Amino acid sequence: MEQSFTYDPSLTKAERYQHFIDDYRLFIEGETDLIAALANTSAALREAFGFFWVGFYLVKDSQWLSLGPFQGTVACTRIRRGRGVCGTAWEERRTLVVPDVDAFPGHIACSSLSRSEIVVPLADKNGHIHGVLDIDSDQLSTFDDTDRQYLECVVNEMSFLFL
Repeated sequence: MEQSFTYDPSLTKAERYQHFIDDYRLFIEGETDLIAALANTSAALREAFGFFWVGFYLVKDSQWLSLGPFQGTVACTRIRRGRGVCGTAWEERRTLVVPDVDAFPGHIACSSLSRSEIVVPLADKNGHIHGVLDIDSDQLSTFDDTDRQYLECVVNEMSFLFL
């Protein structure tokens, strides 16, 4: 089944996200393979919004986030809990919106082209964190509360995969 996640550029960011959520909900319904779902989610988000880098880091041994499926340039393969934006979002169990990655203490620069970032923890229905969704932009201040709100919805739609 071919699915397009390309939307009318005249729509507001919130409208594009709403269309994305509606389409994504149907797209992911019934998927049982975690890696396939993460890979397609990365591709769909990048296609829909043109983000510089979109991917997932998954918890390994309660100490590390390990690189999972992604779309974009080569990335860091391991991030320690509490380090960088991804490790901090995991440790603090909350979404982090970073307007300027160079101003974030301890930022891990996988690409010097990354300028702003949003990281959303992946939790199951019991609140256990299994990883993070990491999205980077090559522009400053790309992400805001609208991105936070809707990307948390996207992650919530995936929570059944972590049973």
